[in-house]
Order: sequence, then structure tokens, then C-alpha cells
Amino acid sequence: DLAVTVITAFLWLAGTFAWAATLADIKMSTGANMIPGIAACKAPATTCRFASVSSMKSLNVSVVFGLLNMVLWGGNTWFVYKDTKLHN
Repeated sequence: DLAVTVITAFLWLAGTFAWAATLADIKMSTGANMIPGIAACKAPATTCRFASVSSMKSLNVSVVFGLLNMVLWGGNTWFVYKDTKLHN
């Protein structure tokens, strides 16, 4: 049980960090700073402007809940450890 709990806590941590890094890339790829790199916007007599982007609040919340879930599994690891013979 202890090994499974430790592995699950670690996987939640790694998964949350991977999702947070991917979310940062998504925000960068959909931001206004991408307009100068679009070939169609470099054409003469063409004007490109950044209107808006969808809200990323729910994606930010998912990263926070991932971290909270990792904390929960970390706490569970402590209680599982206390039930083993390793704890005096």
C-alpha cells in the first residue's frame, strides 16, 4: 500500500507539473505576440489585430486542483506510512 501511495503521489506531482507547463505553452501560443509570426499578416496592405482569447480560468483552476490533489495524496502517504512496520 505504501509503495502504491508514494507512486500515485509522485505521478500526480509529475502530471500536474506537465499540465502546468503545457498550459503555459498554450497561453503563449494563443497570445497577441504570435501575430508578427503569421505569414498572412506580413502581406502588404494587410492589417492583423488581436481581438481576444477565450478565458483560461478553468484551465488555471485545473492546475490548482491538481496541486491540491497531490497534497492530498502526500498526506495520505504519511498516514499509510504510520500504519506500516517501518514506523515505530
